Amino acid sequence: MPFFYYYDWSYLLLVLPALIFSIWASSRVNSTFRTYSQMRTCRGMTGADAARAVLAANGVSGVRIEHVAGNLTDHYDPKSNVIRLSDSVYAASTPAAIGVAAHEAGHAVQYAQDYGPIKFRAAIVKATNIGSRLSMPLILIGILCMALPMFAALSDFFYYVAVFGVLCFGMCVVFQLVTLPTEYNASRRALKAIESSNLLTAEEQKGAKKVLSAAALTYVAALAVSLTQFLRLLMIVGRRRRN
Repeated sequence: MPFFYYYDWSYLLLVLPALIFSIWASSRVNSTFRTYSQMRTCRGMTGADAARAVLAANGVSGVRIEHVAGNLTDHYDPKSNVIRLSDSVYAASTPAAIGVAAHEAGHAVQYAQDYGPIKFRAAIVKATNIGSRLSMPLILIGILCMALPMFAALSDFFYYVAVFGVLCFGMCVVFQLVTLPTEYNASRRALKAIESSNLLTAEEQKGAKKVLSAAALTYVAALAVSLTQFLRLLMIVGRRRRN
């Protein structure tokens, strides 16, 4: 973490509350998942079965469903067209497993149906990765060179170098912002398919919904962290410019 994070109250006022929210959201999704992983479903359907059912309900075929090691490492890989489900989801017959598996199948449906936000998110992944790697070096170079007397004649140039670094970081904010509707939409698709296909009882559906709602908060938290960091970096660069 850059040195200027330790000497500015804006970190405590902006970023720290967002980080605390992020930690709380992560803890909540884990505890909610554990709670509804202890409840067995009446129909005995596994996470893998649920993913297949959601795909079938939406007329989507050709998507493979595989097991992946780890805890809550579930994801849909659009490049390979594969839904990968973790240890606690793939063969588990719980409301938590059904909810998570159906959610990942919802992402596969989004791609199959050309859902706009997820297509846009996929299109900016490379730019976001490049921007996140360049942002801090550019900001540091710009700020440090603005402070050195030998570069006084180039202070405007290095100011814009720092600003460009902040804009590169802004790609992370855009990515997180676009992620929100894709995740909420995948959860809505999952819950709709669960209900229409009778994958869970009414009581079990409440558990799956709570798991997906808790998971959605982690994406809200990620956006909050990115946005507050972006605003703070803008403030730092602006102060260095004035100084």
